[in-house]
Amino acid sequence: MKSLISVCFLTLFFTIQLQAQVDTTKGDNLLDEITAADKEVVPLLPTRMILTQRLIWGKHGMMRNFNTFELTPEKRQNELKIRRTMLVTHQVLGFATLGGMIAQGFVGAKLYNKGGENIKDLHENLGAAVNIGYFSTAALSLFAPPKMVNERKGYSSIKVHKWLALVHMTAMIATNVLAGQMEGSNKVTLKPYHRAAAYTAFGAFAASMIIIKF
Repeated sequence: MKSLISVCFLTLFFTIQLQAQVDTTKGDNLLDEITAADKEVVPLLPTRMILTQRLIWGKHGMMRNFNTFELTPEKRQNELKIRRTMLVTHQVLGFATLGGMIAQGFVGAKLYNKGGENIKDLHENLGAAVNIGYFSTAALSLFAPPKMVNERKGYSSIKVHKWLALVHMTAMIATNVLAGQMEGSNKVTLKPYHRAAAYTAFGAFAASMIIIKF
């Protein structure tokens, strides 16, 4: 169980940085903010970015080594178009993954109640597909270029979305770790914890996808 605790703490550190991720629907139009009448210098990057964005898209990030991604107003506008595409794909793939989680829930319930090798194989294959979808969805958000400005203070659906991401990513990793340890005598002991982690991951993930649409 020590490995599970370590993974959860690492996940907590990593996903809490989603607090710095910003709204995908407002403030992305850089060129609209830079007008001939406005002589004030507009910052090209927000002051707060998550670690993955800072390493890749920050002022001295890896992408700044390429001419295509030099830190200029015009090229930042192109980055914002890439950001929109990645985050739209993030949402579409998220709902597809949610569908896979629902199917996995039905198969998992049957496996727990009836057993059977055929159902077990299906459960494992669905689990692999859900994992691919889930972590691809997460990567699209974590590695997207940053927004123009810092997130506004106060309540927003985006902030709730990120806090729920902290919960479902931790639960998702716990589900996978527990699944890998469910062998022999450990199966009976870890079974309820595995199921609880899976339901927590599904519930938090579903809530995070729904709240972003309303």
